[in-house]
Amino acid sequence: MARLPAGIRFIISFSRDQWYRAFIFILTFLLYASFHLSRKPISIVKGELHKYCTAWDEANVRFSSKAGSVAPDQLADNETDCGWAPFDKSNYQQLLGALDYSFLCAYAVGMYLSGIIGERLPIRYYLTFGMLASGAFTALFGLGYFYNIHSFGFYVVTQVINGLVQTTGWPSVVTCLGNWFGKGRRGLIMGVWNSHTSVGNILGSLIAGYWVSTCWGLSFVVPGAIVAAMGIVCFLFLIEHPKDVRCSSTLVTHSKAYENGTNRLRLQKQILKSEKNRPLDPEMQCLLLSDGKGSVHANHMVILPGDSGSATAAISFTGALKIPGVIEFSLCLLFAKLVSYTFLFWLPLYITNVDHLDAKKAGELSTLFDVGGIFGGILAGVISDRLEKRATTCGLMLLLAAPTLYIFSTISKMGLEATVAMLLLSGALVSGPYALITTAVSADLGTHKSLKGNAHALSTVTAIIDGTGSVGAALGPLLAGLISPSGWSNVFYMLMFADACALLFLIRLIHKELSCLGSATGNQVPFKEQ
Repeated sequence: MARLPAGIRFIISFSRDQWYRAFIFILTFLLYASFHLSRKPISIVKGELHKYCTAWDEANVRFSSKAGSVAPDQLADNETDCGWAPFDKSNYQQLLGALDYSFLCAYAVGMYLSGIIGERLPIRYYLTFGMLASGAFTALFGLGYFYNIHSFGFYVVTQVINGLVQTTGWPSVVTCLGNWFGKGRRGLIMGVWNSHTSVGNILGSLIAGYWVSTCWGLSFVVPGAIVAAMGIVCFLFLIEHPKDVRCSSTLVTHSKAYENGTNRLRLQKQILKSEKNRPLDPEMQCLLLSDGKGSVHANHMVILPGDSGSATAAISFTGALKIPGVIEFSLCLLFAKLVSYTFLFWLPLYITNVDHLDAKKAGELSTLFDVGGIFGGILAGVISDRLEKRATTCGLMLLLAAPTLYIFSTISKMGLEATVAMLLLSGALVSGPYALITTAVSADLGTHKSLKGNAHALSTVTAIIDGTGSVGAALGPLLAGLISPSGWSNVFYMLMFADACALLFLIRLIHKELSCLGSATGNQVPFKEQ
């Protein structure tokens, strides 16, 4: 027989399960990248919605008084050289900040409901609806340009509805990925996967920047069309769970007892009096954040309804909050996401003001922050997998991020080269903790030992953590809009304070991790790949 071609040998070297997992990994990556692609245009278009025209106005006023030419204020609203009404007035920063806040506030409120709704509906249908609706309202914002709409209320309502429908995305894709991938090397896998955030931001910046100076309406219409198209792809190809195509539910080759959690159920049984003096294993001790003395406290147990072993009941909101670590990481993410989303929505305008670049070039330069974010997310995942300490990894990066932001605010005024270097470094340190918490940590906590194998809890836990983070995402751009008129340095002081607060909420978890040698924030020890 003739030897098989190299390409065919490569294909058959992977199992059917591995190919399905690779497909789901790539598909969910592209689906959520398209969500972020649609969020980026507003930050790129800000420089076009309001232009600096003071000098132009003064020159034309003097010229019109001598030659009798038409004064600028006699031009149509959409033809003034100060931008697009109503953003062409002196209060433009507050108005632009209100647009960000309306989207992110709706996103934060909707996220708490989205996880609860999402775990009770088929993920494929739920995500498809969200993507089609998101594409429609993203494009609707851009249609304001073509239909000459200057109502501030129109843009606010569009942002609010878009923020609500976009909440369908994150709990759905994280739940789907959690169903397909085991817990071994979860930090690395999800660190690579979470680069979809930065990839989406980069593509969104480039697409929006291509039309921003000529026809900014297309900066929204095209991303909206892409999201809607990916919604159709989701409907046609997304597979929610490995069992739907008869694949194994985890990557590991352990016995079924590990896969269905029956061995681990022993840890959740009520500790008998005769067992009180038995020491806990180090992993369980640190996972449940106990003192290692006596039995596991009852308030760490999340009691779920349903038959034992089936684990089909959906977890309640309060039940999810009882999972050890959920509250701490949620509050940490609130401040970490505040910093990240302030950069997402205001960085291009900051670069325009400081480096005196036009909106298109500022948008292209701002993508370097997201490039740094890709490396930061992967690095955080690798380090946390190696150390098996999620909170400690996040804390270290937050500790380094605060002084880095101060240096960024100082030397970015020295020239383009300094700005490029600091964008990459700041992106890595700011995005690293944010990426780790929203992916690997959320998945760890959503499949925590105390859940007794309940697979339906992941969506709710993810929604709680990301929903709380989204409160910070809403506050950050709003505060930036209010503070920036007093100087960009004050905005950076606000961001440094937020990083310090994020670190503060992790202190207890970091202490527990460091006092428990070889343990992890999550429960990945029994699931390590062999």
